[in-house]
Amino acid sequence: MKQAVHFGAGNIGRGFIGALFSQSGYHVTFVDIAEQIINKLNEEKSYSVVLATNQKETIQIDNVSGLNNMTQDQEVITAIQEATYLTTAIGPNILPRIAPLMARGITERVAQTDKKLYVIACENQIGATDILKQHILDNLDEETKSKIEGKVYFFNSAVDRIVPIQDQDSLDVLVEPYYEWVVEAKESIPHVEGMTIVEDLAPFIERKLFTVNTGHAVIAYLGYLAGKSTIDETLADDAVANQVRETLKETGAYLVKEYGIDETEHLSYINKNIERFKNPFLNDGVTRVGRSPIRKLGPEDRLIRPATQAEKAGLPFENLAKAIAAALLFDNPEDQEAMEIQSMIKEHGPEYVLKTVSKLEENSEIAKEVIRAYDMLKSNASEA
Repeated sequence: MKQAVHFGAGNIGRGFIGALFSQSGYHVTFVDIAEQIINKLNEEKSYSVVLATNQKETIQIDNVSGLNNMTQDQEVITAIQEATYLTTAIGPNILPRIAPLMARGITERVAQTDKKLYVIACENQIGATDILKQHILDNLDEETKSKIEGKVYFFNSAVDRIVPIQDQDSLDVLVEPYYEWVVEAKESIPHVEGMTIVEDLAPFIERKLFTVNTGHAVIAYLGYLAGKSTIDETLADDAVANQVRETLKETGAYLVKEYGIDETEHLSYINKNIERFKNPFLNDGVTRVGRSPIRKLGPEDRLIRPATQAEKAGLPFENLAKAIAAALLFDNPEDQEAMEIQSMIKEHGPEYVLKTVSKLEENSEIAKEVIRAYDMLKSNASEA
């Protein structure tokens, strides 16, 4: 049976990427440090993907197993030697940590076989596979580097599927029906059900990140400020829904100008995604979607990058500035990054966060607009 090794046995790994491999006739070896999940995968050898609809359609996922990369490194190396695909859905910050083990597996593999290996990082970050590739190369000796040409291929991708937090006592995963997995490859690669191959990923990944990820974050931060619990509850407020739409029109204006995307079609894409977010069966919490605000306020992430790109293009960014300000006010006490931001604001002010986290200079037009919006939102919250 064809083999796929997937780092990340969480909800995205099981409910999306791993599920597609299984449905395409692959045995999927999940690699993770979550011992409980790994043990369950080895005991049960299957799980269900449940679609978040009225009918709750269920898809059974078979031919799965698990390995703990902390205690079973040699087994992981062996699995990589036998795999066709090596993929991740583990979070971009974790890529440097798993790269050394991947490098060991690749070293053993290319020394023994000429079979091709396809490496894809399925993360919410532009160029995630490029980042992973560099970390892997940093852990390879010169001899192995010379051997991987024509044997190991690295492809960037864009992934899109909403998977909310769920019961960790079960392997079953609740997911929305919609998904998109776009992979940039200029050559033919082994078929995976649900994978779309394109020659140029940039329009797809920026469209996705600056519509789906930006929109999701804006809803979460505005919803949190409004005292809402879930994403669908937040969007039931027409004022917030309209604010989200106006923000995505700003990111859309950049995408239309940069990539020549049809403006009418992109507006339909915006509206389609807002409807996706309204799915009540997902019961997706604003604190989950808004979590890790330091990462989300990074210079290349979903809020700051579209704002800076809009400014460079001479396009409006006022609604994005308001979204950034709402992120600065996200003070969920259970979120470590949120608490770090609040400590920075308390000690140095919001301008300091924009400079250190988002790399925005105090005198930049975006920073000034964000601070104006921050003061307004903070004042409104105090009055409420």
